[in-house]
Amino acid sequence: MRLCVQLQLRPNQEQAQALKETLATANKAADYVSEIAWDAQVFGQFKLHKLVYSDIRFQFGLPAQLAVRVIAKVADAYKIKRHKKRLFKPLGAVAFDARNFSLFADKSMASLSTLQGRQKIPFSCGKRQRELLEFQFGEADLVYLKRKWFLFVTINVEEPPIGAATGALGIDFGIVNIATDSEGQVYSGETLTKVRKRYAGLRQRLQSCGTPSAKRHLQNRSRKEKNFAKTLNHTIAKQIVEKAQRHSQAVALEDLKGIRETTVRRAQRLLHHSWAFGQLRNFIAYKAQLVGTPVVLVEPAYTSQTCPECGHIARGNRPTQDNFRCQACGYAGHADTIAARNIAARAAVNQPIVGIATHRNHLQACPVYGAGS
Repeated sequence: MRLCVQLQLRPNQEQAQALKETLATANKAADYVSEIAWDAQVFGQFKLHKLVYSDIRFQFGLPAQLAVRVIAKVADAYKIKRHKKRLFKPLGAVAFDARNFSLFADKSMASLSTLQGRQKIPFSCGKRQRELLEFQFGEADLVYLKRKWFLFVTINVEEPPIGAATGALGIDFGIVNIATDSEGQVYSGETLTKVRKRYAGLRQRLQSCGTPSAKRHLQNRSRKEKNFAKTLNHTIAKQIVEKAQRHSQAVALEDLKGIRETTVRRAQRLLHHSWAFGQLRNFIAYKAQLVGTPVVLVEPAYTSQTCPECGHIARGNRPTQDNFRCQACGYAGHADTIAARNIAARAAVNQPIVGIATHRNHLQACPVYGAGS
């Protein structure tokens, strides 16, 4: 299983300048390659290599392997979308491989090929990230973000065999409660809801202001909000998987494909459209895969309206958001817990799956191990 470990580079002033010049030149070369690819309608990496390799080596002075990676970057971009010419950000991410990148985890040092030659740059990371570097696969992306330098290093972790499950831990996703399991534990989203509402009010004020300073502040706030939600999702996913592993259970999740098209009340639209349910589901999937815990997707229809005791289905079984009471047999309980129980029951007839996540580009090719993982 492939993951990404995020390392923060600590270059000195000269090294930072060398990295910036390398990124800028590589992306100019990528634009040049893209223009030729578009005009000739040639998008395969090997055919592009024959067309442009010598030119970009001569015109841009790129090291041999960096030129190869630039051609690969353009070819990958056209794999996603071919209906218009692709352009690249001046300081967009550039991929490195084993031929122009080395990592010395014991010395906290990364060696990168630049236009000014090899640069040995110190890095910092957490304990868990350092442990995972043992499984380095040999590829990395150099990223410049908010005046900071990062390496996203690809690692290849051997997956344990999927274990036998004695039952299923059903998980009901929600807006008020981010997740509720079939044993009654609630993973509250109250803190996240408050943060989102506070940021929504601030966003309105900054957008109405419209100054350059307000726009910069908007970008910073957006990033902080996303990071907060991501860390919370990591924490919840970890707790769920550890609980299922401890009891030798599979994790049963709702198949929420198409949930964005669901109609919700006006008061809940902000929370609904900012709800990172796909991210949480993917976090659960890959964390479960790492420890050999099965994951099952089930049909979510009527899970909140079905009585787990008698099977009666009716909208009236859920008179309020929090409460469930069966109109047929009188069975009552917390509505989200009831839904999670129904999800666990349906998992008995589904086959376990892994690798739910699907991604488009190299930086998203695998979950990123950063803070909160």
